[in-house]
Amino acid sequence: MRITLLAISLSFFVCAASIAQGEDWARAMFSETSHDFGVVARGAKVEYKFTIENIYEEEAHIVSLRSSCGCTTPKIDKKYLKTWEKAELTTAIDTRSFLGRKDATITVVFDLPFSAEVQIRVHAYIRSDVVVQPGVVQFGMVNQGTAMKQKVAVNYAGRNDWQILRVESQNPYLTGQVTETSRNGGLVNYDLIVIIKADVPAGYIKDQIVLITNDTEQRTARVPVSVEGVVSPALTVRPSPLFMGVIEAGKTVTKPLVVQGKTPFRITTVQCSDLHFQCNPSEESKAVQILPVTFDAKDATGRITSKILIETDYPQAKTLEVEANAQVTPSAK
Repeated sequence: MRITLLAISLSFFVCAASIAQGEDWARAMFSETSHDFGVVARGAKVEYKFTIENIYEEEAHIVSLRSSCGCTTPKIDKKYLKTWEKAELTTAIDTRSFLGRKDATITVVFDLPFSAEVQIRVHAYIRSDVVVQPGVVQFGMVNQGTAMKQKVAVNYAGRNDWQILRVESQNPYLTGQVTETSRNGGLVNYDLIVIIKADVPAGYIKDQIVLITNDTEQRTARVPVSVEGVVSPALTVRPSPLFMGVIEAGKTVTKPLVVQGKTPFRITTVQCSDLHFQCNPSEESKAVQILPVTFDAKDATGRITSKILIETDYPQAKTLEVEANAQVTPSAK
């Protein structure tokens, strides 16, 4: 479908279509056009990202966004999209100022390459009896290899026998524990401890854990809590990938890889999947290691690629992998 749309210009597509069909060209760029947040706690951070991808030859431009409800705020990270470029449309629900069932329609307005509107629908039910403070478990920057904990308060007003039975997580690197702190006259308070495990991969965490309660209705028995953070790798290596350059056959070239940690470490072994590449690590223990990579083009032709695997004695650091490549040209002789 995408190949066909790209091969035929959008101008022809729209001119040959009716007005209703003309709206479809814009809708086809959206991965989905609706989202149900389900039941959420008051004060919780609630947002969802829709992906928009320009699948056409012409540049697309989003001129404006509007929401049918003040409970929902839309935001786009990129308004001009060239062919195959993507944008994220973030829809956020205000769970502090609004309660109960909320339905919102987000209208995305295009003026390029043609005028069109696409409607995005979101739904949520904001509980008034459950409050999460703060509304998101925010870890900030986390060092890989170190387990981290954050605490938020969960407050309930209603039945005196209300309970959080357990905490569920679909993310194997996130766990949660709840401790009841008080119960009096229908007011029940818990401390929720969320834990990021030490073996969590580097990268951005944007996930949720779910509180399973003893509410009788299945829909309200699950209360999601958002979790966010950035896991900083124990070691970094750059540049990655490593381009050795355009090299004449029979010659050699050496370029450095920089391996950096927060404390001194040693590079214990380096393996290259292609024998044209060689690495000689230092035996010194340093926080910044300069690893020379040498490419020998003695019998090589064309593009040569190798995986470089770097092992260190850095505590809990995983094997670093870098792709290195070189382009070999015939000898001038």
